[in-house]
Amino acid sequence: MHRQPARLYTLLVEALVVALAAALSLTVSTQQARAATVTVQAESYAAQSGVALEGTADAGGGQNAAFLADGDWMRFDNVDLGTAGRLTVSARIASAVGTGTIELRTTSATGPLLAVLQTAPTGGWQNWATRTTDVTTHPTGPQTVFAVLRSTTPGDFVNINWFSFVGEGSGPAAGWVPIDQAKWNAQVAQFRAMTAAPVPADVVRVPEFNATCDYSHSKQDDPIVLPNLAGASHMHSFFGNKSTDAFSTAQSLRGSAATTCAPADDLSAYWIPSLYEGNKAVEPQNMIVYYGSRLPDPAATLPFPEGFRMIAGDAKAQTPTPAGSPGQYWCAGAGGEIGRSTDGNWPVCAPTAHLTHQLVFPDCWDGKNLDSPDHKSHVAYTYDGKCSGAYPVAIPNLSFVVSYPTSGSAAGLRLASGMASSIHGDFFNAWDNAALGHRVKDCIVQKAKCNSAGTF
Repeated sequence: MHRQPARLYTLLVEALVVALAAALSLTVSTQQARAATVTVQAESYAAQSGVALEGTADAGGGQNAAFLADGDWMRFDNVDLGTAGRLTVSARIASAVGTGTIELRTTSATGPLLAVLQTAPTGGWQNWATRTTDVTTHPTGPQTVFAVLRSTTPGDFVNINWFSFVGEGSGPAAGWVPIDQAKWNAQVAQFRAMTAAPVPADVVRVPEFNATCDYSHSKQDDPIVLPNLAGASHMHSFFGNKSTDAFSTAQSLRGSAATTCAPADDLSAYWIPSLYEGNKAVEPQNMIVYYGSRLPDPAATLPFPEGFRMIAGDAKAQTPTPAGSPGQYWCAGAGGEIGRSTDGNWPVCAPTAHLTHQLVFPDCWDGKNLDSPDHKSHVAYTYDGKCSGAYPVAIPNLSFVVSYPTSGSAAGLRLASGMASSIHGDFFNAWDNAALGHRVKDCIVQKAKCNSAGTF
């Protein structure tokens, strides 16, 4: 989903059955020994008072706890606050009126105060902003956390999308992949030393370059969610690196010279759940992977570090997608959409059009981890035009645009992961550092539209 909602996958342990269940879990992990980052969805409360849920208006935004008033509360169990040390606490909020506070307390609604987050109008009930505060001392390990709403404003004063808890911790928990800081520093130094290419006067001033990647192969593998477990996933359609399978690593991808992408310098692996029309797979002819920026000033954008990976979307999301739903499939080409499938969840395209989808990834990074237990908690979407707080590093805004050779039909379609709402995508970075760095420097930092070759 296109948000920072990070739902931590339960760790892969013991038998394959447990691994499969863990890979699809949407609950906050209770097995983190040292929490580097824990993100708690507002709708995942164990108990509440005065809380209603609604869907967020932003594409793929999921749900939020809506129209909260003074005295309302939510209880969240097994929130791992990690080890002793500074804890950065954040909440994604939206408000049309009034001011107030969100008190985070442990043990009970009147228990010890953990943190206080200030709220104020953000311009509307679906105009989202992140509020952050630092805590110097706090309970450690898994805790019961209450969010208690306080305001002198009559009636509703705030919506909440999620909370995050970022601790210093003395080491990484299972599932976190800390970056090699010396290696990253060297990559950043190389990037900063690059001289930007002069931008011609007639170039479109949009921060963007792309890789155009043909369909490569399909496997029931997922080297990010189910590493080393061949055949343990639903079917995926792979693009880019031809060697990608359950055993792929950053080293193996960089060691392979075979890719379906232009440019050849991009050895990254990209994959999505396979699409079916009846029992027949409909494989996309290609995928255009756009690297851009949604920031008003993209000058601070840095290239992805070696071995970086992340996921967008939610394989467990099984909800209807009627016409007009955020992030839905659409018809590209002459004639466009001429109807809907019988179940209403898929467009039916004119014979001269084809099914298309765009999946957008997070564009802010914590600067510390190449991956996280749910493959989302180390990244976040920017909703206020900057990367800050727990996610201070601006990275390219990655998006997949996938075109399928089908117009659909009244019978509808299905993904290997289920309904249309379960669309998701995986990115495993294996770019040549210099090639990626020059593109970020020339095209994104300078706000100049480039092609697959990285030229204007």
